[in-house]
Amino acid sequence: MALYAAAAAVLAGVESRQGSIKGLVYSSGFQNVKPLYALVCETRRYSAVLDAVIASAGLLRAEKKLRPHLAKVLVYELLLGKGFRGGGGRWKPVLGRHQARLKAELARLKVHRGVSRNEDLLEVESRPGSASQVPRFVRVNTLKTCCDDVVDYFKRQGFSYQGRASSLDDLRALKGKHFLLDPLLPELLVFPAQTDLHEHPLYQAGHFILQDKASCLPAMLLAAPPGSHVIDACAAPGNKTSHLAALLKNQGKIFAFDLDAKRLASMATLLARAGVSCCELAEEDFLAVSPSDPRYRQVRYILLDPSCSGSGMLTRQLEEPGAGTPSKERLRALAGFQQRALCHALTFPSLQRLVYSTCSLCQEENEDVVRDALQQNPGAFRLVPVLPSWPHRGLGTFPGAEHCLRASPETTFTGGFFIAVIERVEVPSSVSQAEALARDLTPSPAPKRKKRRRKAAAGASTSLGT
Repeated sequence: MALYAAAAAVLAGVESRQGSIKGLVYSSGFQNVKPLYALVCETRRYSAVLDAVIASAGLLRAEKKLRPHLAKVLVYELLLGKGFRGGGGRWKPVLGRHQARLKAELARLKVHRGVSRNEDLLEVESRPGSASQVPRFVRVNTLKTCCDDVVDYFKRQGFSYQGRASSLDDLRALKGKHFLLDPLLPELLVFPAQTDLHEHPLYQAGHFILQDKASCLPAMLLAAPPGSHVIDACAAPGNKTSHLAALLKNQGKIFAFDLDAKRLASMATLLARAGVSCCELAEEDFLAVSPSDPRYRQVRYILLDPSCSGSGMLTRQLEEPGAGTPSKERLRALAGFQQRALCHALTFPSLQRLVYSTCSLCQEENEDVVRDALQQNPGAFRLVPVLPSWPHRGLGTFPGAEHCLRASPETTFTGGFFIAVIERVEVPSSVSQAEALARDLTPSPAPKRKKRRRKAAAGASTSLGT
């Protein structure tokens, strides 16, 4: 089956340090990236277990034509996954000849390690707050449904709803088929770690989005009211964009930019499935977008989540095994781009509020970028103090940095993240308060389309990104 060959190729690329899982998946040419990404991640997660079972069973000695990475993918499907997809093709009879021995070796490994579940074989930290224990966050898509209806659906499936959580301890205690409402975000449900909902019918229908809590904060903190014009500067894969659209209630306009055509096509599918109708996608470099373009004269809100090192991502250990802090050269290049993007965003004449965010833990990409951008615009913008009860604040590298937010598995029970909310000190002289209010209440004319621009349409046929 093509899926298994593609997964084996990506896995080989990851293990030879040719790139990250996500990057190699998107460059693989495989049409449906979601199952490919999930299969490679899970196979990589169980890599040591699979190596031990394959070696003990003598699979590669018996099947000379079976390459190691393909064997690992196939054995994962056979022993730890949901069985071969599409019948398994020509590989099912090959693995079938060794199925009993492979299962016996897996059972023997569990006995040897004194565990009973497959998950317990994983050589990861099990302490509360570790990345492996971060819960599964489910953002209800209010463009298609409401939180009460989703809760009722899960309850009918045998899940037990525990109401709104009162603290992080409530989230840490989640087990089995119990779930909670997040204490901060009213549309965010919380399930135990490792809960797999990718095949759930409500996810497939776009009624909920699988999105980490920290990743939900930027759109919420941007606080753009319905009817606003918003720029999502580096938009793909689109989870934050769909969240913005939900908060806008599909009223107003989101201008979403990204340079990667494949990621943008996947994003169009995601937005269509989520019922987003207020977003205009552009395969365009945000740095090349002119702030003086009349299309953006009403843009008062910008969400900037630029490319970063990804050092806070929960999947980083899987995507870049053995990688530590990014090199100084890479950080310097990333920070240079991030600072240019942030300074460019601050030149939009009607801008009132901007959220800058990364999934990086590095000071160079976070506090340093924000500090330098503010220094280049002295007196024009300020950091906004937000979520005073949030336990993890920005590093105290400059006055006001404590207004920034940080997140990590240990302190906030989420992925690693950084957020800064920046606000213009005064309304720009080119836009009076009365004019700004009038623009908010008056529908904007439909913009002229460029050849590369396209709406996220319900009929989009490209596959969903991750």
